Amino acid sequence: MELEKFSYDNKIVKYFTIASIVFGVVAMLAGLTAAIQLFYPAFNFDLQYTTFGRVRPLHTNAVIFAFVGNAMFAGVYYSLQRLLKTRMFNDTLSWIHFWGWQLIILAAAITLPLGYTTSKEYAELEWPIDIAITLIWVVFGINMIGTIIKRRERHMYVAIWFYIATFVTVAVLHIVNSVEIPVTFWKSYSWYAGVQDALVQWWYGHNAVAFFLTTPFLGIMYYYLPKAANRPVYSYRLSIIHFWSLIFIYIWAGPHHLLYTSLPDWAQSLGVVFSIMLIAPSWGGMLNGLMTLRGAWDRVREDP
Repeated sequence: MELEKFSYDNKIVKYFTIASIVFGVVAMLAGLTAAIQLFYPAFNFDLQYTTFGRVRPLHTNAVIFAFVGNAMFAGVYYSLQRLLKTRMFNDTLSWIHFWGWQLIILAAAITLPLGYTTSKEYAELEWPIDIAITLIWVVFGINMIGTIIKRRERHMYVAIWFYIATFVTVAVLHIVNSVEIPVTFWKSYSWYAGVQDALVQWWYGHNAVAFFLTTPFLGIMYYYLPKAANRPVYSYRLSIIHFWSLIFIYIWAGPHHLLYTSLPDWAQSLGVVFSIMLIAPSWGGMLNGLMTLRGAWDRVREDP
């Protein structure tokens, strides 16, 4: 019987990591520029391209989608291969994903200072870039699901559940909130109007935080923390409860951004109730992480 050999693709992980570090510096410099303008308005150098209204969305998009986005993809590409004991489904798709994502970031960095914006928070990018995001996200999804299908490890560890939830939910959020009517190549108007637009926007905006900044990193935590502590996750059962409560509860919390507005009271109340209920998954994940470190706190002190 011949031994089967395979190797992990670490090069793609390295490139996403480097991109994350570079854009982290850029994103935080943009944030610092916006912050200085709050107490020293002349720091916009009297240019329309560097005014607060243009630098601020540049900062938020760069932090969320360039810095955190690249870090997320690095963590997912690294851990997914090892949890499933297989190489990524397709190396070409990995590189299309990488370079496509960087080109989207570049397009955002050019268009936002020029004032091309939909004016929807965290979804400011205009319709041609929105289409590009959708296509590259589908490439990521095909690569991930293809890897899951050809896996050698039958059991799917909870981290992968978080990755799948991230892919599915972000796709739905982005497509629904970005439905818009193009007027010119760089101008469009939202499909929704008034209070409906506000509700859809904050369903998206809040869940961009939930499913782009939270779920993938909880999955990454469930992989890296036991590895770093050199001990098993405290409670696998708690991680399952953590996952399902987060997925079910988080998606409804968006209306808490619209309290005391013309949004119907029942919708505002729903948002508040589900926001309070979020204590279950947030404490569940936090306790699971901290308890995994029980007896290994010396590692926290010694290992960065």
